[in-house]
Amino acid sequence: MDKIIDGREVSKNIKENIKNFIEYRKENGQIVPKIASILVGDDGGSIYYLNSQEKVATSLGVLFDKIMLDSTIMEEELVSLIDSLNNDENVHGIMLQLPLPKHINEKRVLNVISPKKDIDCLTYESVGKLYLGEDTFMPCTPNSVVTLLKEYKVALEGKEVVILGRSNIVGKPAFQMLLNENATVTICHSRTKDLKKVCKRADILVVAIGSPKFITSEYIKEGAVVIDVGTSSFEGKITGDVDFDNVLEKASLITPVPGGVGALTTTLLINNVCEAIKKNEN
Repeated sequence: MDKIIDGREVSKNIKENIKNFIEYRKENGQIVPKIASILVGDDGGSIYYLNSQEKVATSLGVLFDKIMLDSTIMEEELVSLIDSLNNDENVHGIMLQLPLPKHINEKRVLNVISPKKDIDCLTYESVGKLYLGEDTFMPCTPNSVVTLLKEYKVALEGKEVVILGRSNIVGKPAFQMLLNENATVTICHSRTKDLKKVCKRADILVVAIGSPKFITSEYIKEGAVVIDVGTSSFEGKITGDVDFDNVLEKASLITPVPGGVGALTTTLLINNVCEAIKKNEN
């Protein structure tokens, strides 16, 4: 259907470029990029994402070190591990799955990651550069949102964008990235008054709240572009924050779940580690 934004299809071209990059390096005796991805505990969503990273990375020829740690690990042990990865010349990107167990200071541990290896833009330095418009790795989920919009030739300059959700991982960086594209951006949250009215102003609505099928056609302006970042388990299926079937007729373009934003996010993470190895060699 012409209305569907196909994240898997967009991902194909980027994957092909990564494959070619890896093959070129192998043929010329160059080091192949390697990701070290750390999971602490057994959060279901984190395990799913970690396995997805491993599957995509290895299929493209990128080396992948899956580090699974018990939830009882002490903070200092985790810091020491990340320090060792920072100093390992054979590791070019470090991912730390969130959330961390409550006894670990998440902000402190994240900021141990070297900005040169921070391939999901999680450290203070990387985030600061993003907000200042300086060169840094783009956070993968917000980058997926912007990439899909661009690939489907959605004009961003001067458009009214509403983001529902103010998380540090999606909502806030997506706000900045869309602002950098000269969109007029509003960010909404649980305390926003007249939420339906605000959402209905949007030429482009980005939803990232983790509440399955929350957004119905009542929130959508006729002809709006709807980007669904949510992934929740609902009646045994992975479901987005948008009631897809209810909204489909009203939207001009819409991302499905699965197969939309998430289908591209992991590929962009792998692409970032390729960028990391290039930056470190220059």
